[in-house]
Amino acid sequence: MRLPENIDGLSPAELKDLVYELLRKVVELERTVAAQRDGIARLKGGPGRPNIKPSSKPSGMEQATDPKPPGRSNERHRRGGTRAKLTINEERKIKLPAPPSGSRFKGYTSFVVQELVLHSHVIDFQCERWLTLAGTVITAPLPEGFDRHFGPQLRRFVLAHYHQGQTTVPRLVMLLRAFGIDISKRELVRLLTAGHDGFGAEARDVLRAGLASAAWITVDDTGARHKANNGFCTQIGNAHFTAFATTTSKSRLNFLSLLRAGHGDYVVNEAALAYMRERGLAAHVIARLAEHSDRCFADQAARTAAAQPHPRQSPTALTATSFAPVT
Repeated sequence: MRLPENIDGLSPAELKDLVYELLRKVVELERTVAAQRDGIARLKGGPGRPNIKPSSKPSGMEQATDPKPPGRSNERHRRGGTRAKLTINEERKIKLPAPPSGSRFKGYTSFVVQELVLHSHVIDFQCERWLTLAGTVITAPLPEGFDRHFGPQLRRFVLAHYHQGQTTVPRLVMLLRAFGIDISKRELVRLLTAGHDGFGAEARDVLRAGLASAAWITVDDTGARHKANNGFCTQIGNAHFTAFATTTSKSRLNFLSLLRAGHGDYVVNEAALAYMRERGLAAHVIARLAEHSDRCFADQAARTAAAQPHPRQSPTALTATSFAPVT
């Protein structure tokens, strides 16, 4: 292509033709450069330019501008109403301070607000005292759950924040004092460590009810540290219940004792006698237990005393091999 000697003397049509020619040359040069780059990349062992075929499907922008098919709603899917999941604890009627003259009352419109109430609540129980004819004084007992100077809701708050919220004792003391609770660190530690027999009884009852109603159970155990000692945490449960127990052993006897769910009595039945014979227990011990009047024993000491093992036989071996707990 030969450039003109005087560009200023060109007419608008000639300038336009010149621009088109230059643009065509630029496009050809870009294609040549791209092909040379691909060739150089292949010679160096690298991948060439990907061969992307044009798609027959419309792009995302085109799909967004297409009209929706009839019968399909444009509204986004909304989750269920919150009001149906809530229990209304209080209703307040809000009045308009000064409605315009001539307005008619049209009822109320509902606006539900969820609030959390955290404040100190001190109760002074005035317990009746009666003097009997015998000279003794009888005092009316406190309501259920109020056995100490801190109520059940406060104890629940402390246990939940310490065990589930991983809140330390000093922070819990500061938090309770900010709410207006007069409590010391020692009293808080006492709430965390004392008077929890009810939790153990509840866990035991859950295990008993689960074992009584379950068609199947699963069992697993893992290592656990308890009071600076190595132990084992055993899990027993199924899809409907779960029970955990931390012990120092994971033996068969330990597992059988966990399945007892707190029961300490023993029964020597035919399955237990068959197990004794299989394990090679002394014949005179098996006979003595088989001839027992009811074969029922209140605890481990009673069953061991009833067997009266031979002096040369270890009582430990008797305990480990002789008895099967009640199932």
